[in-house]
Amino acid sequence: MNRKLLIAIATVIFLILGTYTAIQFAKGYRPNFDAKEIQGTGLLVVNSVPEGAQVLINGKLTTATDDTINLPPGEYTVEIKKDGYISWQKSVHVEAELVTQANARLFPAVTDVDPLTFTGAMNLTPSPDGQKVIYAVEESSIDTKKGLWILDLVGRPLSLSKDPRQIVQNTGGLNFTQALLSWSPDSNQVLAHFPPDSNQSSLFEQNLILDSTKFSSQESLRDATAQLPVIFSQWEEQIARKLNDQLSDLPPQVQEIATASATNLYFSPDEEKLLYTATQDAVIPDDLIASLPSSSTQPEHREIKSGNVYVYDIKEDKNFLILESAKPAELGEQVTREMIIDRITPRTFFSQESSPSAFTKLQKETTEETINAFQAQYSPRKQPVMWFPDSNHLIINDEEKITIIEYDGTNPDTVYSGALEEGFVYPWPDGSKLLILTSLNSESTLSPNIYAIILK
Repeated sequence: MNRKLLIAIATVIFLILGTYTAIQFAKGYRPNFDAKEIQGTGLLVVNSVPEGAQVLINGKLTTATDDTINLPPGEYTVEIKKDGYISWQKSVHVEAELVTQANARLFPAVTDVDPLTFTGAMNLTPSPDGQKVIYAVEESSIDTKKGLWILDLVGRPLSLSKDPRQIVQNTGGLNFTQALLSWSPDSNQVLAHFPPDSNQSSLFEQNLILDSTKFSSQESLRDATAQLPVIFSQWEEQIARKLNDQLSDLPPQVQEIATASATNLYFSPDEEKLLYTATQDAVIPDDLIASLPSSSTQPEHREIKSGNVYVYDIKEDKNFLILESAKPAELGEQVTREMIIDRITPRTFFSQESSPSAFTKLQKETTEETINAFQAQYSPRKQPVMWFPDSNHLIINDEEKITIIEYDGTNPDTVYSGALEEGFVYPWPDGSKLLILTSLNSESTLSPNIYAIILK
């Protein structure tokens, strides 16, 4: 055979074998010299925030984040440590030819606490978009500073936050610390509701609609009680439409459970997970969607129990237990599919042909009950569990300590332990800090202030 032809054939064979070897190597296959065989491995990608943490595999220091490690298939305990931070640990299952993620958000072991207000804060109410908090001030030494203030949760490059801004002052007959506050669903307006016994100027309830973007003078204030049925109807429709759109992304069987056997439905900020409290025992069927490669291998609970708090991962069809046995008082109104359809059905309240159901409901309920119902639908602040802004963690508040836990129920980290006034805890939009209402001086008679727990 021609020598050149032999070289060409050998070159082709070498290229084919080289390409095949490279492909197999990329898939994770490695020689096992002890077993004298080529063994398939999986890739474990380990990341952390902050970076540069130690990575221990089955108790042995292996590398540092951020790195990719080849491992034989099997179960591994991954621990991530960094000085000054709470350690992270999770059991992961590595499969041949697949990539497994171990992404750790490390929280400080010792947190800094910075004050954001100095004249006291009352009636704290976060906006539905999570960008603002409104509160009332009564103890300022300057009368013109008493009233409602908004803290914008947007950081400046060289400071913790923008200064709070006042949107209305107390008047002779209106003390906003006595008002029940509620945001509109679009976070552009604030309703201040004064019950009949809350002021000296009126024997009837008063309701003021305030623009959250500017200061309202006393002369511009107008009572909106007569318009409340229409206002409430519009707000209710906005909330119901959004919830209906979010529920449509769930598998039909989970939609049924969410609208028939659950309450306190809160989608994660990225809308890929659902936090809910079960009101009835139910079972989520297996394999509602095709299994994804390298999906979570953490233990899940598809048999849900009444009173327990769960997270359903929409993309991976996984259901995780977060909190057992919520108190009956923490179970909100059941939101059924029929209620959602009724709420998003256009209607004219003052026409005899229109559906009277919502209008009659609003007439029978007090303004306070209606406001509380709105707040429960779009604000989880008064619930024991709420989403952390990264959509991968949850905040658990038991009014004595604050715990941040992963959405799959692992790695509960206590980031604060101490007194919390009004049980108030709320995350900064970028997850860099938590807002709390407290008084660090237990002997002080002044109102508590808003503090920031620094998490980064």
